Amino acid sequence: MKGWIVTVAAFLCLIPAFAVDDPEVEVLDEIIAKVNGAIITRTDIGRVRNDIIAELQNRKIPDDEIAVIVAEREDNLLRDRIDHLLLVQRGEQLGINVDQDVSKYFANIMLQMKIADADDFAQAVRESTGLRFEDYKEEVKNGILTQRVLSQEVGSRINIPREDVEKYYEEHKEEFTREERVFLLELLVSTEGKKGDELAEAKAEADALVERARRGEKFDELAKEHSDAVTAESGGDLGGWKKGDLRSDIEELIWDKDKNYVTDPIKTDAGYLILKVVAHHQAGLAYFEEVENEIMARLHEPLFQPKVREYLTELREMAYLEIKEGYVDSAAAPGKDTSWTDPAKLIPETVTREEVIAKPGRKKILFIPIPGTTASPKSSSK
Repeated sequence: MKGWIVTVAAFLCLIPAFAVDDPEVEVLDEIIAKVNGAIITRTDIGRVRNDIIAELQNRKIPDDEIAVIVAEREDNLLRDRIDHLLLVQRGEQLGINVDQDVSKYFANIMLQMKIADADDFAQAVRESTGLRFEDYKEEVKNGILTQRVLSQEVGSRINIPREDVEKYYEEHKEEFTREERVFLLELLVSTEGKKGDELAEAKAEADALVERARRGEKFDELAKEHSDAVTAESGGDLGGWKKGDLRSDIEELIWDKDKNYVTDPIKTDAGYLILKVVAHHQAGLAYFEEVENEIMARLHEPLFQPKVREYLTELREMAYLEIKEGYVDSAAAPGKDTSWTDPAKLIPETVTREEVIAKPGRKKILFIPIPGTTASPKSSSK
């Protein structure tokens, strides 16, 4: 039965070819590029275009300007999608894990939106993006993964002397005036679905964890082991917050506290929340150590982008790429053949019975496959 098996990818590739030959067939989608084991469709490109438009609309850009910007980016939509797939595939090859980064990202979003319940957050994502939460999470994960690949494979190879960073800081101090910020870790003991004695047990567990943290146990390790929050994998890291960004009741509890302060359990809809103040940066000129990484990024950027394109060209050269006629990868690797192979138009290599018999030293196989049977081919040697 092997001769009757067709892979899903190959079958999908046949759809456009059949549709072109039959005017009565409506084309619902079309594969326009193959990138190793992945495909890009017209719908994918349309989604990227729509995301650009939505982003510009959120920035209150006038419609006529949006039309101009989208037209300018149109030629690079396929390029950008190929870039994305190549980087995601490379990240998977390297075994890069970004689960902690994803957890931290969602934790920050939930705090900004003042949403404590994970189900409520998933519903908010569906309403604002039109995507299932699982699909949105996958997009976020892949976005973070591509950045990690570029940082590891490209950024790490660019060296900027420390004296250059210090010089930039001294010459641009006016750019590093900061608002007051507090940096936090969190630990959540969930009360979801709990009643009576179970609620009392959750409160007792939260109280015990507060005491352990105050006695000096590492808060991030406690969070990894005991927290029910999405930040557990990253040790409860919530990053830095400006005044007004946090819920007012939480802000009142921690804003004037010193480094290493640990709150009592805070009752929320999701459970008992425990926070630790990791650092508290006062308003004014930031210390060099606070902004060193930011300066590095500024000096890094003009060197980084050309190297990124070189790296993506290398990935293209190593990749299996096919692009359908009528579509163009604006960053194609020079000399690489990316011509489209249509499975519907492949001509199988065949020989006649006389040609087989005429070749000496070869086994002649007489086999008529009958679907549904287990008959084996009979062979004879000359």
